[in-house]
Amino acid sequence: MEKSAIIEGMVFYPRKIGEKQNKARGRFWRFEEDRDMTLVIMAAGMGSRYGGLKQLDSLGNGGEFMVDFSIYDALQAGFDQIVFIIKEENYDLFVQTVGHRVEQQAKVQYVFQKLEDLPQGMSPAPGREKPWGTAQAVYACRHVVGENFAVINADDFYGRESFVQLAQFLRTAGDREGKASFCMAGFCLANTLTENGTVSRGVCSCSADGYLLDVTERTKIQRNNGVIQYFEPETGWVDLPEDAVASMNCWGFTPAVFQLIERGFQTFWHTCQANPLKAEYYLPTVIKESLAQGLCEVKVLPTGAKWFGVTYREDREAVAARLQEMQHNGTYPERLWQHG
Repeated sequence: MEKSAIIEGMVFYPRKIGEKQNKARGRFWRFEEDRDMTLVIMAAGMGSRYGGLKQLDSLGNGGEFMVDFSIYDALQAGFDQIVFIIKEENYDLFVQTVGHRVEQQAKVQYVFQKLEDLPQGMSPAPGREKPWGTAQAVYACRHVVGENFAVINADDFYGRESFVQLAQFLRTAGDREGKASFCMAGFCLANTLTENGTVSRGVCSCSADGYLLDVTERTKIQRNNGVIQYFEPETGWVDLPEDAVASMNCWGFTPAVFQLIERGFQTFWHTCQANPLKAEYYLPTVIKESLAQGLCEVKVLPTGAKWFGVTYREDREAVAARLQEMQHNGTYPERLWQHG
């Protein structure tokens, strides 16, 4: 293994993009241009509802994790660099497992989400232990990502179509006239639920021409008596439409997002003082505020894919069965990585 380099608490291993990846790409799609594109994978959460480090739970026929399938799909779609956002204490586990499998196909880097990695002038409240949420996780990549990139969760299955659409957008995306140009995969809310408890989703409203108008993070959504609802202490259970557009943290960004996150941190910092030990800064919050200020536009890429994931331990058996069935029926190889 190549010698690591450490930059401001971040560890990365440079890798060449080899012929194996290029051959794998050509198996499904052909591309008009070779533009570096990075897939950023948020894998720092511990999975409190799942009861363990769910990102490293073997689910596929060859012992693959959920994230292996997303990486496989992303490589086929043309992504050629992978950045894992992880906790520093999990570094060896990631390198020895999924990192070892993927590094022969793409350039792989590791970024640590640290509690103290905040804009200048900010510091955690005494007693705070957990990092600051998905916006801070992406902010941690600002020193190693300099090109257009996609962001996903490590423990969600998004479907191949999502990565194809992200790649098509990101190949030509560029900021213009002071406005950042982003995209997101838009899932049908009814396709994003689990039978085993509540889920967190960004509930979206969109324009007639397919651009995001607003997104609100709802942290408790489930189906009650056949009706999709979300819960807030102030309102109780509130109905949501079956076909509402849901954000699953499947975004396409230009590097301008780092500046928007830092800008939004100022507002978050004032509001979080009411709950300094647990408040989190979410990616949908960054987008919502930036849209309101006219600082970005977000193209919604609709997908009919049915999400599944391992939010709860009870989800595991059904998810493993679905992934293994897709390997049996040829959607994926019986072993994603022959060398792993």
